[in-house]
Amino acid sequence: MKHSNATYIAQTRCWLENVVLKHNLCPFAHKPFKGGQIRFVVTDSARPEFLLEDLQHELEQLRATPVSEVETTLLIHPGTLEDFMEYNDFLDMVDALLEDGGFEGEFQVASFHPDYQFEGTRPNDAENFTNRSPWPMLHLIREDSLAQAVDSYPDVDAIPERNIETMNALCTAHHRQVLETCLQTKKEPE
Repeated sequence: MKHSNATYIAQTRCWLENVVLKHNLCPFAHKPFKGGQIRFVVTDSARPEFLLEDLQHELEQLRATPVSEVETTLLIHPGTLEDFMEYNDFLDMVDALLEDGGFEGEFQVASFHPDYQFEGTRPNDAENFTNRSPWPMLHLIREDSLAQAVDSYPDVDAIPERNIETMNALCTAHHRQVLETCLQTKKEPE
């Protein structure tokens, strides 16, 4: 079902608030969220090569925008790469774009998908929900901002293990319900 861009953004914002921030999965997300420095972008790209062009455009946009205005970008792409294996393969193209496009060392891209599955896990393992979002999405991160956040955080290496424990304690059914609730969020375009 096709939604308005405003609805896709509202659903993603619901997930960000009720999963990532609520459970502190990324302790560095609170500051840009509270400061209104997260750019939410929805692309209607229907093919991976067009999505790659949109990604390059967003990286250039982020580069041209002061960090005080936009810290990070969530590029939501509900119309393409809905199959997780295809999405996962696409990430190699993302890495190549970062390198070939001169973005390496300046930006990195984190990946989120409704069917995200870490290597060595089963599809229904709760820990996969650390990276399960309502829609396929690429998170564009400024390396400098990340380095500053990491330097000020006491035990960065413990974050992944803590996140796994948090997700497992809440169980798969809980996580599915939260995602389903977020997918019910509707917002009319303004």
